[in-house]
Amino acid sequence: MEPDKSLLSAELNSEMEEALYEHMLLQAKQEIQNRLPIPQVSKQIRPQPGFCIKTHTSKNEKIFINICKSSQIPAAPDLSEQELVTILESDDPSGYRVPMSIGEPHVEVDNSGSGCTAYDIVINSSFFDKIKNNELFREFFITVAMEGLENKYALELSREWRMLKNRKFMGSIFDQNIRTTSKPMIQEMDTNSPEVPEFTIIAEPSEGHPTFLVAEISLPKVSSIRSLVLDLGEDRIVLLGRPDLYIMDIFIPYNIVQEESGAQFNKETKVLTITMPVQPA
Repeated sequence: MEPDKSLLSAELNSEMEEALYEHMLLQAKQEIQNRLPIPQVSKQIRPQPGFCIKTHTSKNEKIFINICKSSQIPAAPDLSEQELVTILESDDPSGYRVPMSIGEPHVEVDNSGSGCTAYDIVINSSFFDKIKNNELFREFFITVAMEGLENKYALELSREWRMLKNRKFMGSIFDQNIRTTSKPMIQEMDTNSPEVPEFTIIAEPSEGHPTFLVAEISLPKVSSIRSLVLDLGEDRIVLLGRPDLYIMDIFIPYNIVQEESGAQFNKETKVLTITMPVQPA
């Protein structure tokens, strides 16, 4: 009686996929460096003070947000008020992104002698001038900045805030490290029209600091795992689908445990699932 070749083939395919995935992780960093002419590095910047706003958390804890500026931060797209309104009223208002660097919290003492927490957010100097002189852009940016703080530090901030009149910042302004690899380096690869795939990232548990993140990336044009190159950074996911099918480069608001993360590609649904344990808060 001859062996069932279909069963042998299935077992062989499973073993091959596991081996290919291990090989994919080993070659990922080298592959990324070959595709991107400038390696990812960081540098330290000294932000300049701008203005400070005061708000509070859902637990009524006082929060101060120092809005700082630096020419080293990439500028946001230059839009008119009407263009901004059009984007905000569209089906995808998240399409307009403001580059910013969110610093670590630092404990300060306010004028009444009470303890408080301050955060520094750095934006491009030209964009700072725009939000300083334009109420619509200022309201929009402060909303985005608060969402960024909430996502990164699992906060719940009141949307009631006021700008301090007699001081530009609370406490001291600290240096920040920023990546010098910019988005345009990736955009230059668009000559071959790779697509940015659709994806979702789910936090478990959904409230508070998550234990792990699960990313599901839809890759309908991919037929084999061997065409994927995945690189997981501490707070970044970079994915290439060869040849020039997909490119994805996103930052995530938590630090992940890279060595315990894993990925699996489902050939039937064409979905790549990445499971990423999150470092404790």
